[in-house]
Amino acid sequence: MSTSFDVIKHSMVPDHQIMSEEEVKTLLSTYEISLEQLPKIYHDDPAAKAIGGNIGDVVRIVRESRTAGRAESYRLVVKRPKK
Repeated sequence: MSTSFDVIKHSMVPDHQIMSEEEVKTLLSTYEISLEQLPKIYHDDPAAKAIGGNIGDVVRIVRESRTAGRAESYRLVVKRPKK
């Protein structure tokens, strides 16, 4: 028996959003970094797949935090290296 499960709707998975080109430009400019300096997320990560993330996309991850209120992090979608 196969059950379909939407990982994005799980209570433990924070909000994942693909950023627009303009948002990425602003992000990189604000922090004075290059795209390659962002932390990575693999293209086959369940959350990245669920939102349609492609290699080269930047994903904004928004977590609710008791101390910070709202915490944002960013990940560059990359291909998982072959074993």
